Formats: sequence, C-alpha cells, structure tokens
Amino acid sequence: MWFRKKRLMGYSLFVVLAGVFLAAGLIFCSEYNISISKVSPVEAVQSPNTPLNTFLGPDTIQNIVKKAGPAVVKIETEIKTQGRYDPFFNDPFFREFFGDLFETRPEIRSGLGSGFFISKDGYIVTNDHVVRGASKINVYLSNNKEPYEAKIIGSDEQLDLAVLKINAGNNLPYLEFGNTNELEVGSWVIAIGNPYGLDHTVTVGVISAKGRPITIGGNEFKDLLQTDASINPGNSGGPLINLQGKVIGINTAINAQAQGIGFAIPSSTVTQVLDQLINSGKVIRPWLGIYMQPVTEDIAAYFGLEKAEGALINAVAENSPAQKAGLRRGDIILEYNGIKIKDPESLREEVLKTKIGAKVMVLIYRNGNTLYVPITVEESR
Repeated sequence: MWFRKKRLMGYSLFVVLAGVFLAAGLIFCSEYNISISKVSPVEAVQSPNTPLNTFLGPDTIQNIVKKAGPAVVKIETEIKTQGRYDPFFNDPFFREFFGDLFETRPEIRSGLGSGFFISKDGYIVTNDHVVRGASKINVYLSNNKEPYEAKIIGSDEQLDLAVLKINAGNNLPYLEFGNTNELEVGSWVIAIGNPYGLDHTVTVGVISAKGRPITIGGNEFKDLLQTDASINPGNSGGPLINLQGKVIGINTAINAQAQGIGFAIPSSTVTQVLDQLINSGKVIRPWLGIYMQPVTEDIAAYFGLEKAEGALINAVAENSPAQKAGLRRGDIILEYNGIKIKDPESLREEVLKTKIGAKVMVLIYRNGNTLYVPITVEESR
C-alpha cells in the first residue's frame, strides 16, 4: 500500500524521491504517493464469469489478461490520524521555552493497493496492510470511474490477509484459486495490479523459488513465493496468476535492495483460512500456551538427552491448556500426538493442524524421565 499526507504533498514528494535512494531491505509493496496520470484499464469481457481455461499459442498472455483483468480492483483508503500543529516545526529551542502549547489536529492519510474478486457477489481478497486502520475504503472496478465503498469482513495481520465486501450486484467477474502445490520453480506467472496508481498494469515473470521465509515489518512469513515479475508500490493485494488464469499467489512484498525480487502469499495459505475470515472475521488458531526454545547440544548434555531434539518450555501461560495439563518450565516436548518433535517450529506446525477442542497426547522429558501428558487444545487468545 502507498501513503501520503494530503496537507504536505509538495514536501512528501521530496521525501519520496530521497527515500527511493535510501530505502533498503524487505518492505511491503508500499511507498509514499507520487501523482501519476492514469492509464486506460483493461476492458471488461462479455462473459467474465466463464472459467478460465488454458490458452495456447502466442497470444496466451493477452487472453489471460483479458479474462482476468476485470476481476482486479484498485483500492484507495483513508486513515485518520492526529498530528500536532506547530508553526515552529517542533524546533527544540521553542519547545524548551514554550512546551507543547499547540493543539493536535486531525489529519487524513491516503493509501493505495490492489485486490481481486473471489465471488460474483462482491467478496474481495487483498492484503491486511492495505486496509488496516482505514476509516474509509473505496474500491474501483476496471469499467467504472465511480468507487464502491467497501467494508472489512475479516482480516489477519499475521498472514497479511483481508477480505472485503462491496454491494455492486451479483454478476461480477471473479478469479479462482489454483493449486500452489502443483506449481514448479520456473513456471510463468502474471501479476496484475495498480503500481504507483497506474490502473491494471500487467507484468510477467517466473516463479524463482518456493517456501521463502522472510520477515517484513515484524511479521514472519515462512512460506512465500518468490518471483521476478515486476512488483511495485500499489501492487499489494493484487493477484499472481498462472497460465491457466488462476490465482496462485497474492503480491505482498518487494526487496528494496534488488530488482526482480518480489514475494507473494501462496494461494494454499489463503484457501486454508478463507472460510474463517468470511464467517468469523478472523483466523482461528489452536493454542497450547507455552513459550519455547530449541534444544541445543549444551542443553541436551545438561539434561542428559542423547540427541539435541525437542522443544524446551521456557514459560507457561496462566490458565492455558498447557498449565491445565500440568506442563511446566523446564519440560522438553519430544512428541506431539505420536509425531516426533525436532524443534519448536515443528511443534508449532503440528499444533496448527489440530482442531480446537481436540485432546492430544504429548510426550515430555522431565527430571530424567519421559511421560505422556494429555492436553485439550484451545483457541488462541
């Protein structure tokens, strides 16, 4: 997503140009706003709800874009903030003598991102960071200059996913999800979005890698797709499409240190939680209530373990499933429901597969002995 302060457009432009040269590292597809003239959007087709098939021949990309383009939307947001009005620009000299004499004034920041329809009745998938904190969300269709106001149906900051809804009839073009598990490195992909406000820009590339773990803005992503299809600010939430015209990823991040390195959330991640976002407004996660660390060689030797494997409990949350089951600090989890635990990450993966309310057996190592402990998994707090 892409922000600007309306009252400081000229100054923001200067900051943006300087920031382009100074920025580094992984960031969301977000940047300060730079006004650029709009380009003509992809024209809608007569039968947008027809399933997208594999097209052969030299016009494959063109056919896919004609079919998929109308389902991609531009998202503009407004976020209300409080800013202090200070005619002396917060000069430390004046602040030392006069203190905070000036009132705070409401400011509105605007943001830009992309999204796409997943149903003909107006449900839209985008990134959580595109709409997080927004007081107003406008959605622009490819064939309509007037926006539709959208509401957030569900969102999850950890996965950076959100579902929106607009009321624009029941015959909207939409995209289907493909199977990320069948995707291979080197596969051709198409990104459609609104980089820098340029409506329905199309870029093409390949899948460079799968399962990339990266950290962006404090969020840890463990299974992202990497692509060299050009992804720029404003692309956040837009679809990454395969040659069957199906969504295999949601564009979410770029590497500011290099060109040709972008990342997308796999469609398999989206489909796993989509029903929860729509029906519950959030992602429901199973929870044990423990804080863990890996078992190193030194820790294994200290406790008398033959191998440096398992998850060492550092702390147990109060009134958590783990506390109710009797687990305590210093216990080492070796198995979870019959699955061998190599490290804390493997335990997290197994817990996430567990249904809320399920009773599982955990094998722990305590004071030189192993014992099985039953735990009833609860919803994360």
